[in-house]
Amino acid sequence: MRLIAENLGGERGGETVFSGIGFDLDQGQALVVTGPNGSGKSTLLRIVAGLLPKAEGNLLIEGGGDEFPSIASACHYLGHQNAMKTALSVTENLRFWRDFNGGGSFGVEEALETVGLGGIGHLPFGYLSTGQRRRAAIAKLLVSHRPIWLLDEPTAGLDRDSEARFAGLMRGHCSEGGMIVAATHLPLGIEGAQTLRMGQAF
Repeated sequence: MRLIAENLGGERGGETVFSGIGFDLDQGQALVVTGPNGSGKSTLLRIVAGLLPKAEGNLLIEGGGDEFPSIASACHYLGHQNAMKTALSVTENLRFWRDFNGGGSFGVEEALETVGLGGIGHLPFGYLSTGQRRRAAIAKLLVSHRPIWLLDEPTAGLDRDSEARFAGLMRGHCSEGGMIVAATHLPLGIEGAQTLRMGQAF
C-alpha cells in the first residue's frame, strides 16, 4: 500500500494556508510534519483524512484493495478532540468505535491495559484527567484496524512514561506494515521517519 500526495494546497476561511505540498509513503513508513503554529499542519491532516476539501493537488492510495478502497476508509484520525462521549464509560466509548469501524487485533480491555488504563474502563470518560483522556483516545487506534494513522499533536497531555509507551505502539504499527502521518512540535521516537516542514504562517 502507498499513500501519495501531489502538490496539495489547503485553505482556511477562504485564505491559502499552504500549497505545493507532496509526500509518498510506503507500508511501514512514517512522516512527521513540523512547522510553526498556523502553517497548516492540522489542515493538512484533515485534508488527508477527508474532513476538509483540498484546494488543489491530488491524494491517492494504491494497493488498498476492496478492504480500503479510499484514503478515508484506511485512516484513523486522532485530532485535538478525542472523539469520545463524556457521559459514556471508557469501555462503552471504545466498544462503539470498535463496532462502528470493525474489530482490530486488540480487545477493549487489552487496549486499555496497553495504554496504562487497566481497571478504569467502567468510569465515565468525563471523569478522566487530560492525560487519561488522551490515552483512552489512543486505545481507540488499537480496537479497530486501520493501516494509516493520522495523528495531530498525539502526545499532548501525556507524561513521559505515556509518551514512551505510545512511541512503542507507533513503532509497532509501522513494523506491521502500517503508515503514520503525525503533526507535532515534539519528538515522537519513531526512528527513520521522514520529515516535512511546513512553511511560515500566512
